[in-house]
Amino acid sequence: MLLVKNLNVYYGGIHALRDLTIHVDAGEIVTIIGANGAGKSTLLRAISGIVRPKGGEISFEGKRIDARPPHVIANLRIAHVPEGRRVFANLSVKENLEMGAFLVADHKRLQKTLDTVFHLFPRLKEREGQRAGTLSGGEQQMLAMGRGMMMEPKLLIMDEPSLGLAPVLVTSIFAAIKEINCQGCTILLVEQNAHKALRVANRAYVLETGRLMMEGPAEEIAKDPSIRQAYLGRKGRKAQSTAG
Repeated sequence: MLLVKNLNVYYGGIHALRDLTIHVDAGEIVTIIGANGAGKSTLLRAISGIVRPKGGEISFEGKRIDARPPHVIANLRIAHVPEGRRVFANLSVKENLEMGAFLVADHKRLQKTLDTVFHLFPRLKEREGQRAGTLSGGEQQMLAMGRGMMMEPKLLIMDEPSLGLAPVLVTSIFAAIKEINCQGCTILLVEQNAHKALRVANRAYVLETGRLMMEGPAEEIAKDPSIRQAYLGRKGRKAQSTAG
């Protein structure tokens, strides 16, 4: 479904991604793990057209998209759930979700997808008239994910969905990711919580300073001694805050 080939991205003089090649097959959950500054978020921004590569190719369903603007890429049904949630604080929960469905013209389809989101995240249904800026951090993350689902995406890319959440909410978010995938949506996931990410994913890529260091089935990556030391042991595990 998605092929990133020999991708190079710069921020000024900083070489953020170096000859990076990854692929995502239809129906998969693929996770990208790595330390802060490894280039994980840059990769997602390049896929969704927010940053323009200096070299390499990005193809979606066999068509080049690396020179296309973000709105054209979104129209191909690639949804990006950004780090930090980025909800529309002054709009209600329902209005935020409707903003995610700007490409869906059929009202019946929109309502069906809305019902699906509310089934997956009942707390959003309970708060559909509430302003998004008054939600807790966990509820805002649910809203950001639900807004992405409203596009009826073929590919959903998510950037750090568990960041800053209490452990009980992290578990709920990853259960939702698995359910979204079971409904037929392919997922590319960037996540600092490597333990959770590797448990839910089919395959994984490990980035280090913009380079691909390791790839393979998520189960095998999780067993690799160097990965366990860096990302899964006590020293490597990122502390979770208790923001609700």
